[in-house]
Amino acid sequence: MTITPPNAGVYAAALAHCDSLAMPTGALHGLVELGCWIAAAQGQVPPAQLDNVRTVVFAGDHGVAADGVSVYPTAITVGMVHGILADKAGISVIARQHGIHVRLLDIGVDADLDVPAEVSAHKVRRGSGNIRVEDALTRAEAEQALAEGEAIAAEEIAAGAQLLIAGDLGIGNTTPSAALIAATYGVRAAEVTGIGTGLDEAGRLRKAAVIDEAIARCGDRLADPIERLACLGSADIAAATGYMIAAARAGVPVLVDGVIAGAEATMAESIAPGAKAWMRAGHRSPEPGLSFAIEKLGLSPILDLGLRLGEGTGAAAAVPLVRTGIALMREMATLADVS
Repeated sequence: MTITPPNAGVYAAALAHCDSLAMPTGALHGLVELGCWIAAAQGQVPPAQLDNVRTVVFAGDHGVAADGVSVYPTAITVGMVHGILADKAGISVIARQHGIHVRLLDIGVDADLDVPAEVSAHKVRRGSGNIRVEDALTRAEAEQALAEGEAIAAEEIAAGAQLLIAGDLGIGNTTPSAALIAATYGVRAAEVTGIGTGLDEAGRLRKAAVIDEAIARCGDRLADPIERLACLGSADIAAATGYMIAAARAGVPVLVDGVIAGAEATMAESIAPGAKAWMRAGHRSPEPGLSFAIEKLGLSPILDLGLRLGEGTGAAAAVPLVRTGIALMREMATLADVS
């Protein structure tokens, strides 16, 4: 499943246009690069304004939380689901400032939620297995989650999405994310394991030991990326992976959020080589797994503000800079105009 990249010829034409703008060459380099990326994705110079940016928050619980990998109980997940649905969560506030549509979906929350039917329409299962001692999902469930994610992306694209963000919600989700990154790139868990919701150093090392145990348990099965998702991932992570793959296949760019999205981007690239060309990193969080993953994927972070909430907040906060890169191409005078 190889992905066709954004149009290289259009990227070159966009860059040439930016070199003609009334400024020293490279003076607004990072902003210009974002504009050129969107131009190549859209196939036109200058690119159209991003009027329809959409975030889907994939919610799920993780059995490994029982091993003390988070300072918060899994019951918090349900409360945060309702916070987003009430339009009061961090992603709600940031998205409201920048005209970003937010959709919350229960993919694998370990509860039967009292929510509108559409919120649970793509649910795969209640919770995911404790990866230290069992697979997170069966292979059939991993494949179902990937397919649900693809269907979700299709719905967002049908609604006119020009740029997509995958948000995350669920206690314990940094653990399967770090596990997937470590297993994909063949490194010890301690290199890519962070403090998550606020572990101390001893807690971080215990979390890394849990991940190493999970990776050892899965063994050679990890060579297959779908088996890797089943062994070490979760329903929500697998669904968001499918969402990113479908976006890349449809030619819709994606802003990657924190370490959970970094793991999803890693898995998307593993399953569908070339998907990363449709991605940019919205930000760099303090989680070492995200820095490791985006470096391997060749994605430079737009923001570096120490953000680690998740929910898609870091990527959403970067959207105005993507829009600025587009505006420069659309509105800035050229040297010919001012000479």
